[in-house]
Amino acid sequence: MSVRRAGNGALVFLFIAVLVDATGFGIILPVLPGLISALTGLSVERAAAYGGWLSFVYALMQFFCAPILGNLSDRFGRRPVILFALFALGCDYLIMGFAPVIAWLFVGRMIAGIAGASFTPAYAYVADVTEPARRAQTFGLMGAAFGGGFIAGPAIGGLLGSFVGPRAPFFAAGAIALANATLGYFALPESLPAERRRPFEWRRANPLGTLLQMRKYPAVLLLLAALLLWQLGHQVLPSTWAFYTIFKFHWTSTEVGYSLAWVGLLMAVGQGALTRVLIPALGGERRAALAGLAAALIAYLGYALVSVGWMMYVVSLTTLVFALTYPSMNALASQQIPANAQGELQGAVACLYSLSAILGPPLMTQVFGYFSSLAAPVYFPGAAFLTAALLTVACAGLFVRAMRAAPAAVAAPVPATIPEA
Repeated sequence: MSVRRAGNGALVFLFIAVLVDATGFGIILPVLPGLISALTGLSVERAAAYGGWLSFVYALMQFFCAPILGNLSDRFGRRPVILFALFALGCDYLIMGFAPVIAWLFVGRMIAGIAGASFTPAYAYVADVTEPARRAQTFGLMGAAFGGGFIAGPAIGGLLGSFVGPRAPFFAAGAIALANATLGYFALPESLPAERRRPFEWRRANPLGTLLQMRKYPAVLLLLAALLLWQLGHQVLPSTWAFYTIFKFHWTSTEVGYSLAWVGLLMAVGQGALTRVLIPALGGERRAALAGLAAALIAYLGYALVSVGWMMYVVSLTTLVFALTYPSMNALASQQIPANAQGELQGAVACLYSLSAILGPPLMTQVFGYFSSLAAPVYFPGAAFLTAALLTVACAGLFVRAMRAAPAAVAAPVPATIPEA
């Protein structure tokens, strides 16, 4: 197979793909509490439990499918796996938009869990075409794309939900995702040449097998454990933000949408622009990750304790710094892994994210629901954010241990090439 030198076009498409996918995901967040309440007849604080279990179903499917997609991308290439996932995501949103009963939402979330594993081959694609020293910045750009989608998505979803109805954002998200898949069919080249592929093995294409492959890299195992705690705490934001702000501050879906758009803007600036400035200024990914963890601790404590709605915006400014955490940790792990196992590493990262999303939303929504009720010994709706703060402290401890165990980077430089179609 002939190859040509990779330009920026492939990364531009991936940036757009993540941006569009995040827009579709963000569109539904402001209206999901209202749709759940409409389908179940429950109040917002009780409907939060359904929101947590919907996230559980999504994450459970992603937990099992992410390593499969990651290993399939190491065998057959990144392009077909990414395109399949994008198409499935569009189908998910349409199913949820037409849902006559709550069970349809669960079916849709199952499909979305399979499709949501697409970031495994997407991040492996980035590793294929990016030199190890530049991966943190490139991973940061992908994170910025996700943040950019959160600028547009929740704002659009809040407006559509207020002026058209709670189902309209789902149809809009479905159309966006299917358009994205169509664009990818024509615009996305393959990044993994045939000579760099490896056989597909079921023993490696399952969550346990994928994680066991990381035993050869002790520092990576500790980093993955730290990432698990980080992601578990981070689940408090997508799982409880809408329920928390509606319950505590009586926000409308439009106000929820605007607040999420603001957080998305900060995330985009933090991961897109500031990673290129702050990571070198702080002395590398290690210090950048620690700075991000400190900012996250401040953020979660702030969200838990604020007494008026506008203070949520003030506290959210910490996002500019804690947005450094994930790309820095991911890059540090990537630097310890050889080139032909990058898909497997990203599959392991995705497995842990899915595990956090299996455990996190039910935990956070149950904590929120319990401490927002009269049955709680202490009335404290912000208890879920306090839980996230404790998990962040534990994450920081594991991260420090991982860095003490980390040798020099072993990942061989990867030629930035893309096969000719």
